[in-house]
Amino acid sequence: MLKTFQKQPKHLLFIYLFIYLFIYLFIYFELLMSISPLDLVALTYNSLSGNPLRSLLTTLGVFMGVASVSATLQIRSISRTVIEQQLAEREAPQLSVYYWTNDGRKLQLEDMEFLKQRMVGLYAISTYTGFDSGQVIFQDKQANLSIHAVSQDYLLTSGRAILQGRFFSVADFANYRPLAVIDQFLAEQLFPGQNPIGQRLYAADQPYIVIGVIETKLRTAEYKPNGEMLVPLSLYRVLSGGRDIGGLQLRPNNLKDMKDLEQQAQQLLSQRYPGGMFWAQNNIDDILEQRQTLVFVSRGLLVLAIITLLVGGVGIANITLASVVERTQEIGLRRAIGATQTEIRLQFILEAVLLSLVGGTVAIATVHWATIGVANKFELPYEFELETATLALSSAVVVGVGSVFFPAVQASKLDPVKALRSSK
Repeated sequence: MLKTFQKQPKHLLFIYLFIYLFIYLFIYFELLMSISPLDLVALTYNSLSGNPLRSLLTTLGVFMGVASVSATLQIRSISRTVIEQQLAEREAPQLSVYYWTNDGRKLQLEDMEFLKQRMVGLYAISTYTGFDSGQVIFQDKQANLSIHAVSQDYLLTSGRAILQGRFFSVADFANYRPLAVIDQFLAEQLFPGQNPIGQRLYAADQPYIVIGVIETKLRTAEYKPNGEMLVPLSLYRVLSGGRDIGGLQLRPNNLKDMKDLEQQAQQLLSQRYPGGMFWAQNNIDDILEQRQTLVFVSRGLLVLAIITLLVGGVGIANITLASVVERTQEIGLRRAIGATQTEIRLQFILEAVLLSLVGGTVAIATVHWATIGVANKFELPYEFELETATLALSSAVVVGVGSVFFPAVQASKLDPVKALRSSK
């Protein structure tokens, strides 16, 4: 049974648990109570409708609490979705590392292999070296672009996918082939409605054959798509006549390892080249800061929502205590004709559950439609989540039942004779 539950979506689990709980309570009432569950519900409804002002005040308290909880959960959900969208638009989380030795030399391929063999928590490492920028020409079309030389594991570090064709092979690097992989942005400019694979274009006074199209992704927050062409690092080194590879891109196994990778890289390179200058940059620092801020704000709002819910619970408890005093003779009469303490107690609890469900449902619906309006105005991603609504509504029921439990116990313990003799 447990394995079957684990395979179900979360919202179905909530529904199943609610159904099982309802069936269990129904059977429990039928077996142990002198009054049927349906009669108890009817009696509860008559009691609530007989004092609409008291019912309205109780429902309002629940409404305020659930609205606060629901709004907080919606803010957290939207914030999480926004962060996920921003991460999806970026290249994979990575660390750009640069190092200059005492004699001004930059990193070389041997240094990349040195780090690759020694770093812990490293998913992939590659280089991404600026080659040239300017214009690319294809037949009668021209477009601006930037050219970057990359190593073989570039796709692993960047997390970008090949949309058409292929990436550079080992043979392409070994034979210094003049091949190019262009991004989708450049492909749409130069080859609208055409297949770019196999086409020859000219950039930096050199001819290149297009073998692949890669998805366009942002490297950092400041980066704007402007057309990009990748070439093999080996070809770049031949054309430039140098051995430097510029910077390295390090992708961690887990996001939490990013800082540790930076420390490892600095320590290893400093040991290899003492006295050099180290510089590193995380490509998602701004997103991580936003997420940290949103987590802090969400927690603060959640605390306020819980306080609001508890204040509403105190109000419900006070109203219920007043109700017990008001209905002392009614309670005494019911006890005199055979009602048990359990039935008296359950009536008050059921009143709280019904009012909590009504107030909570209205609050959830109100917050839902308000969120739709705000999301449409500010173009925010929003989708109704049953788990969020269930959590907010459950909190209302728990607080409602908890608030009336003590007054309900007091009501059930009233002496029937003394209750009948009391004045209204």
